[in-house]
Amino acid sequence: MTLVNVHEAKTQLSRLLERVQTGEEIVIAKAGRPCARLVPLEPPPERVLGRYRDRDGDVPDSVFEPLAEAELAAWEGDG
Repeated sequence: MTLVNVHEAKTQLSRLLERVQTGEEIVIAKAGRPCARLVPLEPPPERVLGRYRDRDGDVPDSVFEPLAEAELAAWEGDG
């Protein structure tokens, strides 16, 4: 863990972020007191595309049809 002051963090942010990306933890201090921590993010989970598809993989044409007036009013908060 490395401790840097706010001024150094502002002027060296790009370099500090490069160090964080390699796994280092950086603590930012204001007036000598730690106030923030830069840590690497966890990689996002892998996305599974098509997870909610219909069984045959097709979207029914009814999806693209206009909503009935009552249903549209309900979505718009009028019903």
